[in-house]
Amino acid sequence: MSGVRYSMSFTTGTLFRNESLKLITLYLELGDWKAVGIEVCENNTLQARTISSLKRVSREIISRLKTLSPKEINLFMALSYQEQGYLLWLAVCRRYRFIADFAVEVVRERYLSLKTDLSYEDFDSFFNRKSEWHTKLDEIRPATRHKLRQVLFKMLREADLLTPKNIIIPAVLSPDFIRSIAFENRQDFSCFPVFESDLKDI
Repeated sequence: MSGVRYSMSFTTGTLFRNESLKLITLYLELGDWKAVGIEVCENNTLQARTISSLKRVSREIISRLKTLSPKEINLFMALSYQEQGYLLWLAVCRRYRFIADFAVEVVRERYLSLKTDLSYEDFDSFFNRKSEWHTKLDEIRPATRHKLRQVLFKMLREADLLTPKNIIIPAVLSPDFIRSIAFENRQDFSCFPVFESDLKDI
């Protein structure tokens, strides 16, 4: 059994691109994630229908954005629309080890092997393999497992890493993006469908 316990609470939502932009803007003003959470709840910044939904979604987004360094948070505002999606995908991968492992072991490996299609069966096979080491995965109901798969594929599409027909799209990373992320942890690039040769000169 693996010593790493997977958190599988990512069905709250997908990439939260627009919502993340609002929270990052607030963070750059307030400089503190706790203050951001309070501000969001007091003013319903995310325009949620209920206070419970507002709290749940804001907690989820903040938990992801907190994985980004101050340098990366500042970088977000200067990035292109596409690379903002990449950075949010990276935050998701840092927040959820299960998603990171799927990105590295399935998405990137298929891309490096020149197999650009990604199927639901690939997810199911990965899930079953991980269940052998993470026994808590066996307790997940089929309906929840279906939802996890659905959300993960939608995140990949929203991050512009997967087409609507489930074809893997290579990440096009700018030198500035590569340098900023490499400063934190070069291993993070494994979460993207990209060849090592595309990074070697940075």
